[in-house]
Amino acid sequence: MRHTIVRLSLGAAMLAGSGLAMAAETLPARKAGLWESKTTSADANVTARQCIDEKTDQLAESTLGGLGTCSKRALVKTSTGYATESDCKIGPISASGKGTITGDFNSRIRIETTSVLTGIPNTKEPVTKSMVIEATWLGPCEKGQSPGDIILPDGKVVKMPVAPR
Repeated sequence: MRHTIVRLSLGAAMLAGSGLAMAAETLPARKAGLWESKTTSADANVTARQCIDEKTDQLAESTLGGLGTCSKRALVKTSTGYATESDCKIGPISASGKGTITGDFNSRIRIETTSVLTGIPNTKEPVTKSMVIEATWLGPCEKGQSPGDIILPDGKVVKMPVAPR
């Protein structure tokens, strides 16, 4: 059950912190190359690397849009970055999230989110989850990596679908 809550929290955080297709604003594209993301929450601390190109963020946003149905997806430019807000339903679970996104998108990005989850089977409601994602550009992708590849802490590589060109 704990892993389910972690996955749902990550999904809610990604929805709260993503470019959000219905939002009035759009986020700048990340600089192409190898990015390391350190995700910190009360449930887990995870570090992963991802090789990206100009199409990777667009593909990730369209994939996140398929996670559930959202009645609200807002992304607003602020003086320090962006503010996000979302209300989504992922199966029987409702996720409401708010977040902030800061950074230059060339060398670093910081996402802070808080999500409230309701409808989780066998869980006392509501469940509030906070998460911080710190992403840092490391340089060009390494030899043999393809855009979208996610390199997990144990070295396993998750291949993302290829973005249409």
